[in-house]
Amino acid sequence: MKTTLNLAAALALAFALPHAGAAVTADEAAKLHSTLTPLGAEKAGNKDGTIPAWDGVYAKVPAGFKPGDFRADPFAAERPTLAITGKNVDQYAAKLSAATVALLKKYPTYRIDVYPTHRTGGAPAWVYENTFKNATRAKSIDGGFGVEGAFGGIPFPIPKTGYEAMMNHRLAWTGETTVFPLRTTIVTPDGKRATATEAEQTIMRPYYFKDGSLEKFDGIYQFGRLITRAPASKAGEGILVHDGISDAQPRAIWQYLVGQRRVRRAPSVSYDTPDSVTSGIGLFDEAFMLFGPIDHHELKLVGKKEMYIPYNNNRAASAKISDLVGPQFLNPDLVRWELHRVWEVEANLLPGKRHVVTKRRYYLDEDTWQIIMVDGYDAQGQIWRGNYTLTLLAPDVPAVVGNVMWGTYNVQTGAYLLNEASNDLATQYKTIPRLPASYFGPEELANQGSR
Repeated sequence: MKTTLNLAAALALAFALPHAGAAVTADEAAKLHSTLTPLGAEKAGNKDGTIPAWDGVYAKVPAGFKPGDFRADPFAAERPTLAITGKNVDQYAAKLSAATVALLKKYPTYRIDVYPTHRTGGAPAWVYENTFKNATRAKSIDGGFGVEGAFGGIPFPIPKTGYEAMMNHRLAWTGETTVFPLRTTIVTPDGKRATATEAEQTIMRPYYFKDGSLEKFDGIYQFGRLITRAPASKAGEGILVHDGISDAQPRAIWQYLVGQRRVRRAPSVSYDTPDSVTSGIGLFDEAFMLFGPIDHHELKLVGKKEMYIPYNNNRAASAKISDLVGPQFLNPDLVRWELHRVWEVEANLLPGKRHVVTKRRYYLDEDTWQIIMVDGYDAQGQIWRGNYTLTLLAPDVPAVVGNVMWGTYNVQTGAYLLNEASNDLATQYKTIPRLPASYFGPEELANQGSR
């Protein structure tokens, strides 16, 4: 009996190890002050010279800039160095997502314009300091889906597992407290464009309170609140989320529906439930490139590769929706692509679990740890969904922000969407003073929805 128990314990440990993360050694962490950037990217450029060395976060704020202003494109004078189309896509396919390749082959007029690479990602110095501390103290828990010993910076700047890399995305730096108006634009398979939702999004990240500490942190890393303003039939609806860093502080989510005039818990706002904000074209766990639990899939850290990804898209962020959102795809003249190194994480459906997207490949920008693109496959192993974000360069934060201007292409049906876009609206992604915790309470969600 004792032998059997020992064997069972050993097997349990063997299965747990790939999902458990341990802090790196002091010698490994020292690389964050030498060959690696303070957030863990390779500091050097590539051997071809097409990816430059990183020399610091882009924080050149234009004179007269005010929070909420639309941010100018600092690289507006540049011209593409490469155009990828359906005719030459095979030559560059190894550096493209599978969904991008599918779109290039599906639409003869689709094009990717590649511009010179600018490694603008980074964070304030105090975030770098916390990241260095996290490197030797943060550990994965809860089967890899939680973390302890991390605060105020990237938890795993030198990741060993896919779970650690994905936690880096969840805890990526994009500012402390922000608010912005948004519009969700959908395009049907027959090319008709429509506005699905107009709303206001407010996000506060206690994990990044500058005056906070690991000892004072209560485990809620992010508060989020979305209040719908249009169409009239949905005006006042709201979603509220408290995202926890571990099972000790689990995720809580509420929804306010005008017809019911009450706030209720909304556990179904997760996984592969069709996203009501996007009229069902997107899935809830595709929101913000990753929203809610992803424990139906096994996560594998594949490694790092060079890839053409949307980057520094301030021009697209200021364009008119009518110019940007075309009948089949975003206007190639307005979308900027660059060559960057990305971490690839493969997610495969676990035995006994269900999800309509059985396999995903996530591509995380090495300089910011944010997911920039995702390939999603159906049960037959065919490419089905392509998630993307048009990263916004916000030198005032300072950050490259990936949780705005994101969307999904259904490469099989031809439908697609652009969400969290402030185009044509009064203000853009705006940093604001810290809000009281009560602002993100269920009672306040009901008050906002009833106005």
